Amino acid sequence: MRLSKFGLILFALAATATAQAPARGTTAPTQRGAAPAATAAPAPARSTATANLGQLMKGILYPASNVVFAAQSTNPNDVKPASDPSLATDPLASTYGKWEAVENAALALSEAANLLTIPGRKCANGKPVPITNADWSKFVQGLRDAGTTVYKAAQSKNQDKIVDAADVMTTACANCHDKYREKPTLAARCQ
Repeated sequence: MRLSKFGLILFALAATATAQAPARGTTAPTQRGAAPAATAAPAPARSTATANLGQLMKGILYPASNVVFAAQSTNPNDVKPASDPSLATDPLASTYGKWEAVENAALALSEAANLLTIPGRKCANGKPVPITNADWSKFVQGLRDAGTTVYKAAQSKNQDKIVDAADVMTTACANCHDKYREKPTLAARCQ
């Protein structure tokens, strides 16, 4: 679509007005000396689960852990950016690649631990995630701690430290998988 010169000016004015408009749920800024503007209360944190445990693992934990595993054998400093980093499927070659990708993956693992404790989440077989089991809490904390360990190692930009941190992460994952995932059938998982 081509816009005339006049159309471009109108488009620019509309964009400027929109960008300067107050966010939804807030009021416009007040004049000097006037009372501060009231703002809407922030939305409460989500407390219900949308994804089942298998989807959560495949969507967040699996990809994040693979970034850490990749950094064990490929030094993130040696990864060349993709021809279009914004479209890269390899996180190490993306816009937020190299060591930053490993740091972000570590933080995703730590934060995902919180998602593993949301009441109402179901396992892939429809059974409730055993969040009330003492060992579940211990395993979730192990994941959180492993994510922190990987994050500190990634910040050091030292591949040897990533290898050691990945071992901590592998152990944290295996502790939970051995108890809840490695079963002969899907129906037997999460028990």
